[in-house]
Amino acid sequence: MSSQVRLRLLPSDRCLYDEPIQVKVSHLRSRQVVTIKASSTDEKGVLFSSSATYRADGNGDIDLVRDASLSGSYVGVEPMGLLRTLKPNTLNTLFIKEKALEPHMVKFSVHDEEDQILAEVTNERLLMADGVSRVSVKEGSFHGVLFTPPGTGPFPAVLDLCTVMSERRAALLANKGFVVLTLSVFQEKLGNLKMLHLDPLEEAIIFLLQQPKVGSKRISIISNSKSADVALSLAAFVPGVEAVVWISGCSANTALPLFYKKRQILPALMFDTTKVIPTQSGAVIGKYAMHDPLKEENRASVVPIEQANAHFLFVAPEDDLCWDSYTYMMEMMERLQHLGKTNFESVCYPKAGHFLEPPYGPFCPSSLNMFLKKPVLWGGESRTHAAAEVDMWKKIQEFLKSHVSCDPVQTDAKL
Repeated sequence: MSSQVRLRLLPSDRCLYDEPIQVKVSHLRSRQVVTIKASSTDEKGVLFSSSATYRADGNGDIDLVRDASLSGSYVGVEPMGLLRTLKPNTLNTLFIKEKALEPHMVKFSVHDEEDQILAEVTNERLLMADGVSRVSVKEGSFHGVLFTPPGTGPFPAVLDLCTVMSERRAALLANKGFVVLTLSVFQEKLGNLKMLHLDPLEEAIIFLLQQPKVGSKRISIISNSKSADVALSLAAFVPGVEAVVWISGCSANTALPLFYKKRQILPALMFDTTKVIPTQSGAVIGKYAMHDPLKEENRASVVPIEQANAHFLFVAPEDDLCWDSYTYMMEMMERLQHLGKTNFESVCYPKAGHFLEPPYGPFCPSSLNMFLKKPVLWGGESRTHAAAEVDMWKKIQEFLKSHVSCDPVQTDAKL
């Protein structure tokens, strides 16, 4: 390793997961060509890696904010390209980084044309900011994880409703000043489930509103994929929901019949496995397998969001290959507009795929689908999808802050 070449991550080697960094290399030879590599091992032990070749300027410097990659995992100027293009050594693998207490560790290194390491540094990408608390919760019929910001509050409350349990998004929202309870819509093993119940989720809402630092009288819900239609149902049927962020979801209740107060409130919209399209990668396209919720025989599964006393943010990727979330979003907006309602806003992202997450994680083109039990293509063009995640993350925070207010008097009474 060269003692002169310097690799720096600015403003620091240590940052929050959703913060960009500036990668700079100095003390190279004038116009020297080097390869910058990144690697990270996920929570399942899978190695992800990326690389890009750069030419130093006349002073021997490279700045990824300014300079273009000549070849490798991406080409052109892209400051966070090495993180976006981290790829697994096996096909159809999702990067698993869901435990909030453990940072996302990424090793960056600079290599000469003989692949000798000239410099290296490790980026520690934290999910939890200093002072944020994490507590596992098991109350009544639900279990999840509660994240609370530092300080006395009051803070708005958010229910992070997951299709697959993850702490990542909840921890990152707690860093922004929200009390967040994250839990899966599946409170039992999916293979054992014949139906879904809203009652445990209602218990979770009540629990969240009773937290000492919570100052809002009602909660927001953030959701994606299958959990997005459950979030719509909570807003339509259960008291206490002020706002819903719906990401890459359906307008109907999918996969399992939905129950509340010991009665079925919505049947399930199902899918036709014969309409799944195979591809050469081994992953399938599921977009055209879902039954049409607007056909007469399926209309009973459509969630009656028009009866919800809540604000909605609909987020739809236009290249979703899992299901047709853009069409579902347009249907819901038209239905609300027809009734004269204005309690919604929307954003759609061309060339973005189904799997929209907080920014600066590896792009996932395909991975196992829990319902089809086989790998599926999620869609999206990697670079455009990554830009959509950055924009979406800002819009989500703005929406949540504008639609859930805090009542200091209520908080004082709790304390």
